[in-house]
Amino acid sequence: MIQIDGSYGEGGGQILRTSIALSCLTGESICIKKIRANRPKPGLAMQHLKGIEAAKLISNAEVEGLKPGSTTVTFKPGNIRGGKFRINIGTAGSVTMILQTISLPSLVSGGSFEIRGGTDVSWSPPFDYMKNVTLRALKDMKAEMSAELISRGYYPKGGGLIRVKVEPSKLSGIVFEKTNGKVVGVSHSSNLPSHVVERQSNSAKKILISEGYSVEIKNEFRNDLSTGCGITLWRDYKGGSSLGERGKRAEKVGEEAANNLLKELQSNCVFDEFLADQIMPFAAVA
Repeated sequence: MIQIDGSYGEGGGQILRTSIALSCLTGESICIKKIRANRPKPGLAMQHLKGIEAAKLISNAEVEGLKPGSTTVTFKPGNIRGGKFRINIGTAGSVTMILQTISLPSLVSGGSFEIRGGTDVSWSPPFDYMKNVTLRALKDMKAEMSAELISRGYYPKGGGLIRVKVEPSKLSGIVFEKTNGKVVGVSHSSNLPSHVVERQSNSAKKILISEGYSVEIKNEFRNDLSTGCGITLWRDYKGGSSLGERGKRAEKVGEEAANNLLKELQSNCVFDEFLADQIMPFAAVA
């Protein structure tokens, strides 16, 4: 059994997600200790627990230590299977973080997933980034995955819902190259006045156009379970986003997203800093 120190590096949830995904894929049993040791609240939060539960379902695994706050988990995978799976985080925990745990092993047998939780929450990739940046890069590596937004979920209520379809796929290595596409984005809100979405997108457009970029931003008005707003922008393999919060002007939300994207576009790298981390496990096994 492979022993993994969960406090290594930043000591967050990424080492947990990647370890579980690779365990499913390779069939190697693992024991992860000191889980999220460098976080204010160490151990498994609900979204980490649900991610492991999902991996357990698709790999017929035996798991020990699967409870909130646990700092040690033993994961013994079986055979990966396809099927239809429903995952309810029960909080505003990130649905895209769940996908980081199960998407790589799901390429073996395929499957369809309904995941309920937070689609646009802090410290995690927004749904629109995952769909339009991450999945684009994976598609270029011959991974057949698609994602559909049913409802958005913001902090603290969550309640967002996405559907993801994965076809059995054999990953292929590729040399990614920079292109010169237009900046595209989605400015969205739920249960808020329409001018919030418009001010977010207008603010982002003003900054990006002043820097010489062609911009197309879709305005999305919703009335879902939770209340919130945000904007996600992307160009090729780079993205930038920002979320609204009480007391934060809509113009500020748009400015932050635009400036986050501009910082990445000014780099000579093909990927932004977040996509590089997300694609690495797939590249390692391609």
